[in-house]
Amino acid sequence: MRKKALSILAGLALAAGFLCAGLFVWASSLFSEPSAREVPSVAGELGATRVLAVFAHPDDELRVAGLLEAAKARDHAFTALVTATRGEKGSQVPKVARQRDLAQVRTAEVLKSGYALGIDEQEVWDFPDSGLAGVDFERLTARVEEAMERYKPDLIVTFWPASGESGHPDHMRIGLAAQAAAHRLSEMPAVDGYRGAKWIAYVVAPRRGIRAIGGEAGAFVAANEPAPDLAMKAKLSTRLRGWEIHASQEYSIPTTYRLSARLYYLLWGDEFYKVTELKERR
Repeated sequence: MRKKALSILAGLALAAGFLCAGLFVWASSLFSEPSAREVPSVAGELGATRVLAVFAHPDDELRVAGLLEAAKARDHAFTALVTATRGEKGSQVPKVARQRDLAQVRTAEVLKSGYALGIDEQEVWDFPDSGLAGVDFERLTARVEEAMERYKPDLIVTFWPASGESGHPDHMRIGLAAQAAAHRLSEMPAVDGYRGAKWIAYVVAPRRGIRAIGGEAGAFVAANEPAPDLAMKAKLSTRLRGWEIHASQEYSIPTTYRLSARLYYLLWGDEFYKVTELKERR
């Protein structure tokens, strides 16, 4: 009788294991994009040697951690990161500092995160967090254009302007400003031999996946994103380390999506990019 009971329990455990594995495979499939071709490095695939990432908030760079890390470590490209705000309006999860000091805390976090990713140069600007949509667009675009002239990238990395990958208005605004600046430079005569960026790589979310876990914002993102062209892996250890560095935001994924960061990234293993080619400057 005892052997029979143990046999039944073993069978149930095996069946449960198969069920869990099947559920994981199904859930993972939601975070795939059939249009995206898997590459080891987006910068390497394009032949980019200078990369400039333009984002809104401290921690946004974690959305493209794989691209930035591979560009530096694998392809030996120059990498730079612009963060347009200091993230002072963010909710602390967990609370690690006085709210009035959050801008300084998050500035330090993004600088440390960039260093861990091997980024060569960083700038953290002081545009208002959760207020980029209210900033004069010409002023914001001109600031991004100046950064492009300074760092001379051939690849710009930013948010898709119509969705911001998460639906955040700041994400959409900085994506639009980066797009406008890159296109404007491409139409101007070359300066000091710099002929402007050749490509913009817009980071986008897997549409079925973000719709499944993102609620109303996820549905908005899925409805306003293009099919990506390229996909690449990001190291799980790099992503988890990034959230440890961003201590004031470490639990933002569990808070937002009700998934542990580890499970979230096991499901969402790839970074996805829509790449557009820019007209070469004269």
